[in-house]
Amino acid sequence: MPAAPPAAPPAAVPAGPPSDGPHRPPRFAVVGNPENRRVTLFADAVRAVGLPAPRVVAWTDVLRDGGAEFAPDEILRIDSPGENARVDHAWRGTDDPTRVEGSGRWYAGFTAALSGLRGGLRLDDPDDLAVLFDKRLCHAVLDAAGVPVPASPTSGPAGAPVRGWDDVRALMSEHRMPRLFVKPAHGSSASGVLAVETGGGRIRATTSVELTPDGRLFNSLKVRRYERESDLAAIVDALAPDGLHLERWLPKASQEGRAADLRVVVVAGRATHAVLRTSRSPMTNLHLGGRRGDLDAARRAVEAAGARWRDLLDVCERAAACFPRTLCVGVDLLPAVGWRGAAVGEVNAFGDLLPRLTGLPGSGAEGLDTYATQVAAVLRGAHDQYRTGTPHA
Repeated sequence: MPAAPPAAPPAAVPAGPPSDGPHRPPRFAVVGNPENRRVTLFADAVRAVGLPAPRVVAWTDVLRDGGAEFAPDEILRIDSPGENARVDHAWRGTDDPTRVEGSGRWYAGFTAALSGLRGGLRLDDPDDLAVLFDKRLCHAVLDAAGVPVPASPTSGPAGAPVRGWDDVRALMSEHRMPRLFVKPAHGSSASGVLAVETGGGRIRATTSVELTPDGRLFNSLKVRRYERESDLAAIVDALAPDGLHLERWLPKASQEGRAADLRVVVVAGRATHAVLRTSRSPMTNLHLGGRRGDLDAARRAVEAAGARWRDLLDVCERAAACFPRTLCVGVDLLPAVGWRGAAVGEVNAFGDLLPRLTGLPGSGAEGLDTYATQVAAVLRGAHDQYRTGTPHA
């Protein structure tokens, strides 16, 4: 990877966004689920700097009222609508939040709800969010910007359609992809993801999907393997109507015999926080049995390979730069075998839930968690791409 220039130091003087008057402190507002710790942690960060707690508008109220209004000077954060059964039911049409199907309907409901939020100074751009929650579109944006990503035949609006397992099989053959990830286009937290590999006339998939005898799909905290092609076909055929994205399965670096990747949080263009995730399965998500690895050891491994740690962070910052009107994203970085390079696997709109994790050395976020870092960035005027909540096409 090309050498990256040294990062500029953060602004030292809190400038802040515009307000109604010289003595009025900045006002934050959050659209989220009030009971969720994401909202609580952000509110704690706002109060910690001496500001009033943010006004919280519940996603359930947004759905009930068809939208929400915000004052012109309210600094508006959009937070995850996940982990709320009422919101999930409204958008996915199921009473069981563990069901995998319905992500396409969820995406339609989420993007429609975003269009009903009016006013405010946005920390999360609705158009960015629409791309971030469609893996096909996000992959194409990253690829066009020169960000390294796994090869994909489904990237972008002109990508190959995936109507079911037969299409997956055909694309695997056409693009010489004996190992690939099959991902719901609008999924998150590895829901519905299958790591598929072939060889020796056999095929198997590693996934957290539980396939019931009657053909329904459920999220499970247990990672399992399917080795009958009929089971793989049943899962993919059930998920295909929601939209699927295929990516080449890149071999990743390892730590202590476990596959390793990184979640890197980028705030106002700077990589501020990182956690190394390791697993014995292809899924490193912590809720699926992954565990935090030794980040310092990973840094040493990068340097021992003749690469620069800063170059890995630069890849994450380049990915975040594709979404300049969104204050914070979480980048899933896939370090290559031997730690000599990396590719971006995902960019997450709500990838900042890393409680008690403080900032990287030299990031300007030392001693701050991800939420305090975002508040500090707003107060010093580092996020100067505010977008007013005017209707958009």
